[in-house]
Amino acid sequence: MTPAPTDIRLRTKSRLLDITFDDSSTFSYTFEYLRVHSPSAEVVGHGPGQETLQTGKENVAITRIDPVGHYAIRLVFDDGHDTGLYSWTYLHELGRNMEANWNRYLDRLAAAGYARQKPE
Repeated sequence: MTPAPTDIRLRTKSRLLDITFDDSSTFSYTFEYLRVHSPSAEVVGHGPGQETLQTGKENVAITRIDPVGHYAIRLVFDDGHDTGLYSWTYLHELGRNMEANWNRYLDRLAAAGYARQKPE
């Protein structure tokens, strides 16, 4: 059974999106984490090995959340990105695997020689 959100809170000052699911799990996602893990073709490509490393997203903001049916949300970012549909399943997976996903992202940045800026 797919967990569904019972509460979604956008915290613009702290740049966090808090989601509580009906399985009692709660996750706080940074805007940067959600942006660099967008499920859009721009980020993940159209197949394995086509991913595009996202850089310079340390201070990205979410300007709007649009519901998509009863299964997802579209996040609109201030860098113009708005094509990723974040399903409940994908958001739950991002929450459960946040530490591993984030560390893998940081490793990819380091391998690419990108010096991540401190978020404002």
